[in-house]
Amino acid sequence: QVQLVESGGGLVQAGGSLRLSCAADGRAFRMPNMGWFRQAPGKDREFVGAITWSTGSTRYADSVKGRFTISRDNAKNTVYLQMNSLLPEDTAIYLCAASGFSLEYSDDDVRYAYWGQGTQVTVSS
Repeated sequence: QVQLVESGGGLVQAGGSLRLSCAADGRAFRMPNMGWFRQAPGKDREFVGAITWSTGSTRYADSVKGRFTISRDNAKNTVYLQMNSLLPEDTAIYLCAASGFSLEYSDDDVRYAYWGQGTQVTVSS
Protein backbone atom coordinates (compact mmCIF):
# COMPACT_ATOMS: atom_id res chain seq x y z
CA GLN A 1 0.00 0.00 0.00
CA VAL A 2 1.30 3.45 -0.93
CA GLN A 3 0.32 6.38 1.21
CA LEU A 4 0.14 9.85 -0.29
CA VAL A 5 -0.72 12.86 1.85
CA GLU A 6 -1.32 16.30 0.38
CA SER A 7 -1.04 19.55 2.32
CA GLY A 8 -0.78 23.28 1.73
CA GLY A 9 -4.20 24.09 0.38
CA GLY A 10 -6.18 27.10 1.50
CA LEU A 11 -7.91 30.30 0.51
CA VAL A 12 -6.00 32.85 -1.56
CA GLN A 13 -6.91 35.91 -3.57
CA ALA A 14 -6.63 35.92 -7.34
CA GLY A 15 -3.05 36.65 -8.36
CA GLY A 16 -1.69 35.02 -5.25
CA SER A 17 0.40 31.91 -4.73
CA LEU A 18 0.24 28.63 -2.88
CA ARG A 19 2.59 25.69 -2.60
CA LEU A 20 1.13 22.24 -2.21
CA SER A 21 3.09 19.28 -0.91
CA CYS A 22 2.58 15.58 -1.42
CA ALA A 23 4.39 13.33 1.02
CA ALA A 24 4.82 9.79 -0.21
CA ASP A 25 5.93 6.74 1.69
CA GLY A 26 9.09 5.00 0.53
CA ARG A 27 7.25 2.53 -1.65
CA ALA A 28 6.13 5.39 -3.90
CA PHE A 29 9.64 5.37 -5.34
CA ARG A 30 8.73 2.14 -7.07
CA MET A 31 6.28 4.19 -9.06
CA PRO A 32 8.39 6.27 -11.45
CA ASN A 33 6.06 9.23 -11.82
CA MET A 34 3.96 11.45 -9.60
CA GLY A 35 1.08 13.46 -10.92
CA TRP A 36 -1.11 16.31 -9.75
CA PHE A 37 -4.76 16.43 -10.70
CA ARG A 38 -7.60 18.68 -9.67
CA GLN A 39 -11.34 18.36 -9.48
CA ALA A 40 -13.77 21.22 -9.25
CA PRO A 41 -17.41 20.75 -8.22
CA GLY A 42 -19.45 19.33 -11.06
CA LYS A 43 -16.43 18.84 -13.30
CA ASP A 44 -14.29 15.90 -14.33
CA ARG A 45 -10.92 15.33 -12.76
CA GLU A 46 -8.33 17.34 -14.67
CA PHE A 47 -4.62 16.71 -15.20
CA VAL A 48 -2.40 19.49 -13.85
CA GLY A 49 1.11 18.14 -14.25
CA ALA A 50 3.52 15.34 -13.46
CA ILE A 51 7.13 14.70 -12.54
CA THR A 52 9.52 11.80 -12.74
CA TRP A 53 11.25 10.93 -9.48
CA SER A 54 14.54 9.94 -11.05
CA THR A 55 15.18 12.77 -13.52
CA GLY A 56 12.86 15.54 -12.43
CA SER A 57 11.37 15.68 -15.92
CA THR A 58 8.01 17.40 -15.91
CA ARG A 59 4.90 17.77 -17.99
CA TYR A 60 2.09 20.31 -17.59
CA ALA A 61 -1.41 20.93 -18.75
CA ASP A 62 -1.70 23.90 -21.09
CA SER A 63 -4.01 25.64 -18.62
CA VAL A 64 -1.25 25.92 -15.99
CA LYS A 65 1.92 26.24 -18.08
CA GLY A 66 3.97 29.22 -17.02
CA ARG A 67 2.07 29.56 -13.74
CA PHE A 68 2.54 26.23 -11.97
CA THR A 69 5.80 24.41 -11.28
CA ILE A 70 6.25 20.86 -10.03
CA SER A 71 9.38 19.84 -8.18
CA ARG A 72 10.49 16.97 -5.99
CA ASP A 73 12.75 16.35 -3.03
CA ASN A 74 13.80 12.72 -3.21
CA ALA A 75 15.41 12.84 0.23
CA LYS A 76 12.07 13.84 1.75
CA ASN A 77 9.92 11.66 -0.52
CA THR A 78 7.93 14.77 -1.31
CA VAL A 79 6.59 16.34 -4.47
CA TYR A 80 5.60 20.01 -4.62
CA LEU A 81 3.21 22.03 -6.72
CA GLN A 82 4.05 25.72 -6.72
CA MET A 83 1.07 27.68 -7.98
CA ASN A 84 1.52 31.32 -8.95
CA SER A 85 -0.79 33.88 -10.54
CA LEU A 86 -3.77 31.92 -9.31
CA LEU A 87 -7.14 32.43 -10.97
CA PRO A 88 -10.63 31.78 -9.62
CA GLU A 89 -10.93 28.93 -12.12
CA ASP A 90 -8.04 27.19 -10.36
CA THR A 91 -10.39 26.54 -7.44
CA ALA A 92 -10.60 22.78 -6.91
CA ILE A 93 -9.54 19.88 -4.78
CA TYR A 94 -5.96 19.07 -5.72
CA LEU A 95 -4.82 15.47 -5.57
CA CYS A 96 -1.48 13.82 -6.02
CA ALA A 97 -1.12 10.34 -7.44
CA ALA A 98 1.54 7.76 -8.21
CA SER A 99 1.91 6.06 -11.58
CA GLY A 100 3.94 3.15 -12.88
CA PHE A 101 3.69 4.43 -16.45
CA SER A 102 5.97 6.80 -18.30
CA LEU A 103 5.52 10.55 -18.35
CA GLU A 104 4.06 10.21 -21.83
CA TYR A 105 0.89 8.81 -20.26
CA SER A 106 0.85 11.09 -17.22
CA ASP A 107 -2.27 12.99 -18.28
CA ASP A 108 -4.40 9.83 -18.14
CA ASP A 109 -5.78 9.33 -14.65
CA VAL A 110 -6.45 5.65 -15.21
CA ARG A 111 -2.66 5.15 -15.36
CA TYR A 112 -2.36 6.09 -11.68
CA ALA A 113 -2.53 3.31 -9.11
CA TYR A 114 -2.48 5.33 -5.89
CA TRP A 115 -4.14 8.58 -4.89
CA GLY A 116 -4.04 10.95 -1.97
CA GLN A 117 -7.13 12.34 -0.26
CA GLY A 118 -6.70 15.80 -1.75
CA THR A 119 -6.39 19.33 -0.44
CA GLN A 120 -8.80 22.18 -1.15
CA VAL A 121 -7.59 25.26 -3.01
CA THR A 122 -9.98 28.19 -3.20
CA VAL A 123 -9.12 31.31 -5.19
CA SER A 124 -11.30 34.34 -4.55
CA SER A 125 -11.84 37.06 -7.15
